[in-house]
Amino acid sequence: MARRPIALVTAAVLFLEAPGIVAINAVMARFVKAQSMSLDGLDPEVMYTGTWALGIGSGALLLLCGLVPLIAAIRDRRPGRPGRALLIGCAVVHGVLGAVAVGLLGWAAFAFLMVVVGLIVLTLVAYGESRPEPETEPNREGPGSEPEAAPAVA
Repeated sequence: MARRPIALVTAAVLFLEAPGIVAINAVMARFVKAQSMSLDGLDPEVMYTGTWALGIGSGALLLLCGLVPLIAAIRDRRPGRPGRALLIGCAVVHGVLGAVAVGLLGWAAFAFLMVVVGLIVLTLVAYGESRPEPETEPNREGPGSEPEAAPAVA
């Protein structure tokens, strides 16, 4: 199976998605600041700062999630338990965002998020549990070896 290219594509998509998420939150923060509206009495400046913090935090987590398949592809080994847990969490978040995005943004956003979910899951499956090879006895009668002599009967 081509697990290295799958992991590299997954890492690339997550690395490209990270600045996109930060940019979306930057746009939302500008709207909050420009409108100068409060939500249930919250200070608009706090909402502006919180939107930026959410964007930067989400971008950093996406970069961290992209690092896991990149390291797996470089080493050609499956990620450790924390890395797998991080990728599973990333896939779940993308699935939930896809369900919300289909209603708010349309089918194109849903399709993109489902492609990302598919890449993450495919990376996890491609680097699934490694099964040890069954041990076989070495062939003693290979080329260049002498067959054992039968015991002499007296």
